[in-house]
Amino acid sequence: MADLVNLTIDGVPVSVPKGTLVVDAAKTIGNDIPVFCYHPKLKPVGMCRMCLVDIGMPKIDPATKQPVRDEQGNVVIAFLPKLTTACTTPVSEGMVVRTATEQVRAAREDILEFLLTSHPLDCPICDKGGECPLQNLTLGFGPTVSRFDYDAKFHNEKHVPLGDLIYLDRERCIQCSRCIRFQDEIADDHVLQFHDRGRGMEIITFSDPPFDSYFGGNTTDICPVGALTTADFRFKARPWELASTPSLCTHCPVGCNITLNTRLETKFGDYEIKRIMPRQNEQVNEIWICDKGRYAHHFTRARDRLRQPMIRRDGRLVEATWEQALQLVSDRLKAAGTSVAAVIGDRIANEDAYLVAKLMRALNGAIGMSPSVPAHYADVARAFGVGAHANFARLGKGDVILVVNGDVEEQAPVWFLRLRQAVVDRGAALVIAHSHSTKMHRYARTIHRYAPGYAAQWVADRSAELIAKESLKDARNLLIVFGDEQLDGPGARALAQGLANVLIATGHAGQADSGLLPLYPHANTQGVFDMIAGTTATSNGANGKAGIDARSSLANSRFAVAWLIGVGDASDAPSAEFTVVQELFMTALAQQADVVLPALSFAEREGTLTSGDRRVQRFYRALPPLGEARPDWWIAQEIAKRLGYPWGFQGPLHIFADLARSIPHYHGLSYEVISESGPQWPPMGRGDLYYGGTVYDNTGGLGARYAGDAERDPAGVRPYDWAAPEPTIAGLERRLRPLYRDGELIRRSAVLASHIVPAPEAA
Repeated sequence: MADLVNLTIDGVPVSVPKGTLVVDAAKTIGNDIPVFCYHPKLKPVGMCRMCLVDIGMPKIDPATKQPVRDEQGNVVIAFLPKLTTACTTPVSEGMVVRTATEQVRAAREDILEFLLTSHPLDCPICDKGGECPLQNLTLGFGPTVSRFDYDAKFHNEKHVPLGDLIYLDRERCIQCSRCIRFQDEIADDHVLQFHDRGRGMEIITFSDPPFDSYFGGNTTDICPVGALTTADFRFKARPWELASTPSLCTHCPVGCNITLNTRLETKFGDYEIKRIMPRQNEQVNEIWICDKGRYAHHFTRARDRLRQPMIRRDGRLVEATWEQALQLVSDRLKAAGTSVAAVIGDRIANEDAYLVAKLMRALNGAIGMSPSVPAHYADVARAFGVGAHANFARLGKGDVILVVNGDVEEQAPVWFLRLRQAVVDRGAALVIAHSHSTKMHRYARTIHRYAPGYAAQWVADRSAELIAKESLKDARNLLIVFGDEQLDGPGARALAQGLANVLIATGHAGQADSGLLPLYPHANTQGVFDMIAGTTATSNGANGKAGIDARSSLANSRFAVAWLIGVGDASDAPSAEFTVVQELFMTALAQQADVVLPALSFAEREGTLTSGDRRVQRFYRALPPLGEARPDWWIAQEIAKRLGYPWGFQGPLHIFADLARSIPHYHGLSYEVISESGPQWPPMGRGDLYYGGTVYDNTGGLGARYAGDAERDPAGVRPYDWAAPEPTIAGLERRLRPLYRDGELIRRSAVLASHIVPAPEAA
């Protein structure tokens, strides 16, 4: 336990860990010291002076070195001659802090008056209006009148683009440097700085392209005024008009907690997402999200969304009723016998995948994943993943992070932020093995190289040397982050097995803060695999196939009926006499289908996702259904009913209860468990926007991570008997996954259009 320091704040005794700043100590007892430049996630700078307080220290007798006491035996407190910034002053034993004296009140009033001398009267049109720290603190602590002439205000050009995603209003900026410090300290993208001095000082960008960062939207969240706004949201709505719904980002394996802000649009008479904001979860994304997660939401209300079932008649897809489409599908499934296959994409919810898998098992049909590569190693990642109670915030000095064949910033951006902090701020050692350079290379203690596609061969040849030279056995914790870049299925599986063997050889398998961390392509890759593997999953999993043949693909097989659910890659689809496609859009696969069924987006329904580190989390419905689109689970149940299976699931909650009973890894989980929220530090909430910004507090649940096989059954852990296959290089460029890679969802976001990276085949 950290050494505790005892002090008094406004007469209230406080005990906090040594090194705690006064402003944070006060926060622990609900005493909100106002700040502008200070942010609990950034290093203190003491620039704005809004947090001035009166601080006294015990008077020490120079002869005895003991505190001086008065006649009543009380320690004499000597107050400092001037007010002190609470955001830069650590607590000390016996300290006395006064936050409400007349001197403090006058100082706060003066600071606000000075800030307002150059601040425009934009409140009626400012995007920050209604959630503005300057506005709120002025009402709480500011002067009732101003002594300055409005005509003397400093004016500057407004709405200057810092890049194509972020705009700056120079007049509103109060030079707190939060944006600069976030980009420097958290993102390590040094793209902003101050220019000029005095009243002409302003924020500028000097990167090429301008404001070149995947995390720029976070600066608008922590900006204490309306100086920074996003191209996506500026002038679109006022905060009090927006409904807020807890949700999850679906674009990468991190599982960032987000809030969907929605509003009814009069133009089309429909609800739509106006902005996406971070939702605090210190175990997952803290308070940050990447710009893809922030701006790629427009597909949810795209005008070309599928809205009605379609059936192929006379060579053409024509609109049909749900009854017609469902009956046709069930008739064809019934006639096909066991010659049926379902392929499921890794964006859909656990509840959807579970019901489809349940039906396929009942029909003795085949089932697989799309894309096919993660299915080859998802059982290995589950067996030797991080512990159920792993916490990235604990990684630091004495720990080793090994990154193999993956670009963490491109494939899991917020994991990049968190792992970088473990290395740069807390002293963890970083070892990287890759065929090309990534941003993570900046922080590496050691860098290993191999030819593209030869990751598994490198592990096979060098693992023993790696364990000795990098002192992996001596590491307190060993976290291994890996990807499947430029690997085919067998190569990806071999890499995962080889890295699992490294964990076993170093004695880290099954430890809480050690394990494999796979850079999966989407938000529910692990969850879909778990649902497909189903009840046949073994408790060990070290050498098992976990319910499906992880080494095979359905793409090279032929069936009477193929049911494709959220399958974006045509190469993952088997050939069939009759094809059913369940989708959001009329994709290339859907255009060739016999039946097309319109599904709901994540924003229009509820369910759960299982992140790359096996955290099961819940998302909620924020938008009404579009047209006649239906949830994937509902479609599966309706087909099952027509095939004679009397399912009566009323919704995702009841489906999850069934899957938690059926799938061993999910035993003990429930909607109640994953929906639990509790106190987090630092406390972020809408009630004190000045402290943490406009991030939302967590009311939707923090989720729960299930235990991996090595943790569940340590006695059953054994090394894989594996060998690295000869690499297949041709065509594997498609396995490279830059953050803004082209796809059906991202291409419908106009604000990200210029950032989209074309697929290699189309380049």
